[in-house]
Amino acid sequence: MTQKNAFQTQYLADYRPYPFRLNETRLRFRLSDHATEVESELDLTREGDGPLVLDGGAGLKLLRLAIDGRELEPGDFTREGEVLTIAETALPGTSFTFEAHVRIDPGANTTFEGLYLSGGMFCTQCEAEGFRHITFYPDRPDVMGPFRVSIESTKSILLSNGNPVSTAPGRAEWHDPWPKPAYLFALVAGDLVAISDSFTTMSGREVALNVWVRPGDQDRAGFAMESLIKSMKWDEEVYGREYDLDVFNIVAVDDFNMGAMENKGLNIFNSKLVLASPETATDDDYNRIEGVIAHEYFHNWTGNRITCRDWFQLCLKEGLTVFRDQQFTSDMRSAPVKRIEDVQTLRARQFREDQGPLAHPVRPDHYQEINNFYTATVYEKGAEVIGMLKRLVGDDGYKAALDLYFDRHDGDAATIEDWLSVFEDATGRDLAQFKRWYTDAGTPRLRMDEAWDDGKLTLSFTQVTPPTPGQDDKPPRVIPIAVGLIGPNGDEVRPTEVLEMTEATQSFAFEGLGARPTVSVLRGFSAPVVLDRDLDDAGRAFLLAHDTDPFVRWESGRGLALTALQAMAQGAEPDPAYIAAIGELAGDDAVDPAFRALCLQLPPEDEVAARLSDAGIVPDPDAIHAAHLRLARAVAETHEGLLDRLYRQMTVPGAYIPDAEGAARRALRNVALARLSLLDGGARAAAQFADAGNMTERFAALAALIRAGKAEGALVEFHEEFASNRLVMDKWYMVQPAAADPSQAAAITRKLSERDDFDWKNPNRFRALLGGLSANHAGFHAADGAGYDVTADWLIRMDGANPQIAARMSSAFETWWRYDAGRREKSLAALQRIADTPRLSRNTSEMVSRMMAAKG
Repeated sequence: MTQKNAFQTQYLADYRPYPFRLNETRLRFRLSDHATEVESELDLTREGDGPLVLDGGAGLKLLRLAIDGRELEPGDFTREGEVLTIAETALPGTSFTFEAHVRIDPGANTTFEGLYLSGGMFCTQCEAEGFRHITFYPDRPDVMGPFRVSIESTKSILLSNGNPVSTAPGRAEWHDPWPKPAYLFALVAGDLVAISDSFTTMSGREVALNVWVRPGDQDRAGFAMESLIKSMKWDEEVYGREYDLDVFNIVAVDDFNMGAMENKGLNIFNSKLVLASPETATDDDYNRIEGVIAHEYFHNWTGNRITCRDWFQLCLKEGLTVFRDQQFTSDMRSAPVKRIEDVQTLRARQFREDQGPLAHPVRPDHYQEINNFYTATVYEKGAEVIGMLKRLVGDDGYKAALDLYFDRHDGDAATIEDWLSVFEDATGRDLAQFKRWYTDAGTPRLRMDEAWDDGKLTLSFTQVTPPTPGQDDKPPRVIPIAVGLIGPNGDEVRPTEVLEMTEATQSFAFEGLGARPTVSVLRGFSAPVVLDRDLDDAGRAFLLAHDTDPFVRWESGRGLALTALQAMAQGAEPDPAYIAAIGELAGDDAVDPAFRALCLQLPPEDEVAARLSDAGIVPDPDAIHAAHLRLARAVAETHEGLLDRLYRQMTVPGAYIPDAEGAARRALRNVALARLSLLDGGARAAAQFADAGNMTERFAALAALIRAGKAEGALVEFHEEFASNRLVMDKWYMVQPAAADPSQAAAITRKLSERDDFDWKNPNRFRALLGGLSANHAGFHAADGAGYDVTADWLIRMDGANPQIAARMSSAFETWWRYDAGRREKSLAALQRIADTPRLSRNTSEMVSRMMAAKG
């Protein structure tokens, strides 16, 4: 077995400041599909010793280099790989202007990194290291300066960062006065139309707002504009942050590797996160659009005005901005439901990451390919670390620290040390131990034991963080543990108190209690840990019925379901205690429908596999899937009347509105439909599919029909109606392997991949199909290896066109080591086949080599 991985590793410890200050960047673009010319002028001032070292991709055709107008001779510079070095002897005194003239081919750029074409539109993606594929530049986040950009093109709309200086047919000039690194540069040129509005800031400045889309899409851009205006208002009211340019532009792009990009004043979005109508988008789509619009706008301060010194500090901007967008959504919608959804995402993605070969700290200390570290650990766990800080210092301390952060570091490329220092200075706390959340990988396991003695309850906690690659021993961390006490009659006898754990083992006492209470622990999911406690099903059912904390209430029901599924995967019968408890909650009309919908959903099959693996039991994906179906059916059979009532009761009258109340009712209705479809053979789903007046209900019905094996006609009808809508067709591609019988999932994936409309080079379409397969736990892990094989085939093909997408999708294999010998052998063979691919990219090579190094 070979693991080819000869790419250079970058280390945090090797950071050195760039020896030149960038005073201004001037760019001139003459756009052409296959021969775009870029002229750049960089005004530089020396601040250290050595040559001028610039980054530049292999696709740059060099036409001219000059210093202060003097054209450089061959002996003045060297070009090796992606590095251009101007000899120190060719540089004049302290200050000078470096000039470069290059030619690039956007039409041949299938990586969608740098400048490329999407459906005839020129657009850019420069984070993390895309600008080096546009021209020679110090392409690192700590080199910042203002930009002046001139664009020449036959396209009607020419956009870049900052404020417009001048426009004329075929020409435009833009100026961004705020210093920024190259990764925040953006350019768009296309025949576009806009929906426009304006926003008056808290200081009275009027900002012009535009959402640019392709002609014909403008009727689906209104919600994005509404979300932008709400985001701008919220950031002023909650964080005191005002927008700082005269215009804010959003552009929807069909071909995009990421969800969106926060380029200063010109946010470029994957079109799926802009375009929405009731007929084409689900409630989840609307929710996601609102959240991502907010996220990218909030980056204006937490990412743009203050950026990260180097890519090791990526969590500085992303963790903080994710936390801010979570706060925003909590304020716009249901805070308890949002918190539970965030925990679900964290456990499904980040806990899985922490438990396997791809584990890494929130701030990694080394990498080979930075694009591989745009991970759930950096984003979601990074946000959890911010939440813990806020919990520890309180609302007032958090506000004081953030105000100090903005005042002290505006215009800086900052570090995690800078971030923690403002909290220390603003609150007087010592955060040296807390910093371990940034530097140590892995999810801590928190054990809680109870002792009761004549009115005194003692809670003893022990924390252990398992070994992760390169980090075997983990000292204790600061863990905020939110605890409340529920009396025997269901009343809360002690409200929430945050216990601050700092030792490996630590105890806390509660005295003066009249009767032994039930402990409600880790309220609000106060720390991203795995909690172990001795609590039987009766205790969980009690908390599910009586806890005042929505998260612990949901967690208790989830614990009942997980225990049942683990036992059923090993041959046990469905647990009547869980079935009874979940029915009681579902029938409580005083409870938020969205919360009830979350509680009715079973834990994902992958999570059951993780629980079995943690217990030393080799998980069987087929047995887990069968248990999942049996428990869902048992709930449906026991509560058929209740589910039918909810299905009818939760109908939302009138025209579709993407608000929280309507979305909550539809969510509960669709969960009821999924359960009832196990009993009626899909009859209700067929009727809902035919009658639905919005995509939320129609798509839920389609998924239920697929699971019932009755979707052939509906799939044809859906395709005929939406064949011209790429975003809706992505759903069609995704749901078929995701909802399929596991024995057919790989074959369905392969068949769909052979269709003429499977545009595999489009990241959304590729992610939809391959992501749908990997979401089908038993289907991807089919015993015959068919899921592994079809995934490997397509990852190899995609790597040659778009390494970023191939590398990110390869994480489907990250838990290969959990399973039986046959599955391990087949998955490892698929990984080996990827590793042996000639000219495999650095992106995919790093991911595969890390996964192959896992235990097995």
